[in-house]
Amino acid sequence: MSGDWQLRMAARCVRAGGVIAYPTEAVYGLGCDPLDGDAVFRLLDIKRRPLAQGLILIGADFSQLAPYVGPVPASVMRRVRDTWPGPVTWLLPAAPALPYWLRGAHVTIAVRVTAHPLAAALCRAVGHALVSTSANRHGRPAARTALQVERHLGGELDYVLNGRVGPRRRPSEIRDALSGRVVRPG
Repeated sequence: MSGDWQLRMAARCVRAGGVIAYPTEAVYGLGCDPLDGDAVFRLLDIKRRPLAQGLILIGADFSQLAPYVGPVPASVMRRVRDTWPGPVTWLLPAAPALPYWLRGAHVTIAVRVTAHPLAAALCRAVGHALVSTSANRHGRPAARTALQVERHLGGELDYVLNGRVGPRRRPSEIRDALSGRVVRPG
């Protein structure tokens, strides 16, 4: 696992408007402050990802994700919380004032309470949720090591938090919370 100084450096970078890479449950992720529009647009540019697709947010716990989520029936939230922390990303109704750059062309926001210890520690160090999208150019294989991140994207990132990705071989499953439909198998 990364040292405390590396975690502090990554958190400082995010708070300063930077775009970083960090390990998650299956692959390296690209992240930034979700409410910093300049950072999000820079991340989308680095990744070459269309704005309309929307982004995933991760948090150390649901309290970090709650500001981004609109009203959800209690029975639905119980089902969602039963899978967290873990590799299930849920599409929940977006908060009414949610910036368009997070939800894209959708009325939902994709959120996950991460089970990866370093990603969760990063969210705690930053003090809020993070954007979490795979560290790769759109449509290319995702990086699974810091070296792969450096090789393909390093010159465009502000920091790469070194650490091991989790044991999963596929990115998180994505489910629609209201319908229960699996959008992306995990």
